[in-house]
Amino acid sequence: MAYRIGTGGFVANLGKIYAGYTGGFIGFTILLAIAEQMGVPNKIIGYAFVFLTIFVYAYIGFLSRTMEISEYYVAGRVVPAFYNGMATGADWMSAASFISMAGGLYLGGYNAIGYVLGWTGGYVLVGILLAPYLRKFGQFTVPDFLGVRYAGNTARICGVIVLFCASFTYIVAQTFGIGIITSRFLGIPFELAIFAGLVGILVCSMLGGMRAVTWTQVAQYIILIIAYLTPVVWLSTKRYGIPIPELTYGQALQQITELEAKLGIVRHHVAPFTDAKGAFSWTEFHNFWALVLCLMVGTASLPHILMRYFTTPSVREARSSVGWSIFFIFLLYFTAPAYAAFAKLEVYSNVIGQPIASLPAWVQNWSQVAGMLTIKDANGDGILQLAEFTINQDIIVLSMPEIAGLPYVISGLVAAGGLAAALSTADGLLLAIANALSHDIYYKLIDPKASTARRLVVARTLLVAVALIAAAVAGTRPSGIIQMVAWAFSLAAAGLFAPLVLGIWWKRTTSVGAIVGMMAGFGVCLFYLIATRYFDMPLWFGIRNISSALFGLPVAFGVTWIVSLMTTPPSKEMQDFVDSIRTPKGAVAFTAGQAHE
Repeated sequence: MAYRIGTGGFVANLGKIYAGYTGGFIGFTILLAIAEQMGVPNKIIGYAFVFLTIFVYAYIGFLSRTMEISEYYVAGRVVPAFYNGMATGADWMSAASFISMAGGLYLGGYNAIGYVLGWTGGYVLVGILLAPYLRKFGQFTVPDFLGVRYAGNTARICGVIVLFCASFTYIVAQTFGIGIITSRFLGIPFELAIFAGLVGILVCSMLGGMRAVTWTQVAQYIILIIAYLTPVVWLSTKRYGIPIPELTYGQALQQITELEAKLGIVRHHVAPFTDAKGAFSWTEFHNFWALVLCLMVGTASLPHILMRYFTTPSVREARSSVGWSIFFIFLLYFTAPAYAAFAKLEVYSNVIGQPIASLPAWVQNWSQVAGMLTIKDANGDGILQLAEFTINQDIIVLSMPEIAGLPYVISGLVAAGGLAAALSTADGLLLAIANALSHDIYYKLIDPKASTARRLVVARTLLVAVALIAAAVAGTRPSGIIQMVAWAFSLAAAGLFAPLVLGIWWKRTTSVGAIVGMMAGFGVCLFYLIATRYFDMPLWFGIRNISSALFGLPVAFGVTWIVSLMTTPPSKEMQDFVDSIRTPKGAVAFTAGQAHE
């Protein structure tokens, strides 16, 4: 690469550089396809995809290495909106979106569309309520914003607590997804595969911080979107002659209905808000909209996503970044229902009703990965019935190319895409946690005189430590990927949304009100989640714990409002500053020197 990443020459030539990178990756995939036709073993192809893509990320991380604080925390604030939107898309398209969302639609039908609506709609809240104003506030991290807006380290520490709990839960889910992919395609035990995947996470983020992660995530988005679209476009073209699966999956659904009648399958979730028997359920109705709300608000509260808008050159670029983020996320989310439909069609066509003894090798291969697939001949007739076929939602996308009988190079491509999605989000989460602990705790509270070198050493040490702990927890298989991610969203929503939004939009919000409200909302959410998950506490109003923020969120807003009215208002200086950050144009500088543009 002719340019040192992060320099002016690199930024000025982003189009050429990433166009060349995209062409190189497509060429690499074509070469592996040729190699497969020449008899190269599938295992070698899988290794090539996994290791070469990780090598590329490591190389970008190496070229992005920095000892500058501003570049480590906010990428030097030189990332154009288009590429920041692409990086945000990769940061957002976690293992839950890439690996599990289509699987959730496959198993849950209409009721699982709540994930698509909630995650996508959350960016409307980000764009309207938060992103440009946080950028104008001029801080490095979300706890940094809280510490300045609420004038003290107590708010900063509370923000770090919420950030750590939400981000750690999220990163465990990503590590779990990385373990599934590396276990299947490298042929190693799941518990070992998790730690092997850590290498890919750490090489991207340790040397260059936010700068390395940003440019790596642009590269990862290119891989993941190519990987996600290729198999479903292939199947759409093969079956219906149209390479736009979003236009043809209605025909796939019709064929599924015909096959269900032929196979004697009773289909549930044929309409929204139905229970396991296909009947309308008010409980499902309430849970659906509770999930949409919690995911929307959680999206607007996730520290690793909000950090992305601190990296743009200006407030205007931050606004544009949100728009590009939505577009790049739309490309995958608009395709997910089609992916689920084609996956189910292939299962019904090629698996259900077939002799168990003659099932292809992929069935055995996936059944060895963390118990993700099981086959049982319950009635002893040797023919596989739907009730005898159990597939985890976390492997629907990864296994679909093999189920459909596509060339193995497509399976390797999808694995590379899933790995890119999980690694990109894991990098962002790790950086959010490590930066909060090193910048907001160590530098701001413990050693304000620490040198730049010491601060970066602390950040990198904490990054490694958190990654190792997350891998150890993921090895216990606490839950499915999409469930763990929903927990993280609820924790972030209940703890951070109220102090962030009120801190920008209600200048009367006081430090005491924000702190008490933040911890009250977070505490209620955490209590409900833990009590229902681990202590069999009955559900409140039938609401599942993936929507725990439904109870913490109103508590956070209500307590903040009441306590703020009961306590001394913020200084006139702070109130004037809060007014100024909502002005569309102009630089902003907090007169006390605590915030800057």
